[in-house]
Order: sequence, then structure tokens, then C-alpha cells
Amino acid sequence: MAGTEATIVNYRMGKHTEHTSQYIVKISGVESKEDAKKHVGKFITWKTSTGKNIHGKITDTHGNGGALLARFEKGLPGQALGTKASVE
Repeated sequence: MAGTEATIVNYRMGKHTEHTSQYIVKISGVESKEDAKKHVGKFITWKTSTGKNIHGKITDTHGNGGALLARFEKGLPGQALGTKASVE
């Protein structure tokens, strides 16, 4: 994969809701909120097993540990949780 490697951790969730087009993403090497802010606005791509690319955009930071929120154009399948994506 080209670009920086990221892991799709989970959906963005509330007490009673699950936002299935918004994901929490953890980029390797990013451990603080200040480091994570540098990646807001970048594009992220997840590749399916058949080779199709699903594109999204990093929209905001999530917490103080360096996680980010990403919004994908179509949403991802549940199998995407825990897999790798590429940040451009």
C-alpha cells in the first residue's frame, strides 16, 4: 500500500447509535492529539479483497491518544474493522 499505514479500529458510536459511515482510525506512529491534528483533511483509502478502492477523508481527532475520525463515501463492510488502510 502506498502512503502511511492505518488501522480501522471501530465505528463511531454513541450510547444508542452506531454511525456506520464514520470510523475510528489509528495511524501507526501517531501517539498524541497534536500529532493526529497533522493528518486531519488527508484522504484515506481502503482496498477490498477484490481490488476495489473505497475512499474517505479524515475529518477530526478522536480522544487524546492519537486516534482519528474518518468518513467514507459509501461506508465500509463490517469485515473492514481491524484491517489496514492507506492515508495519502
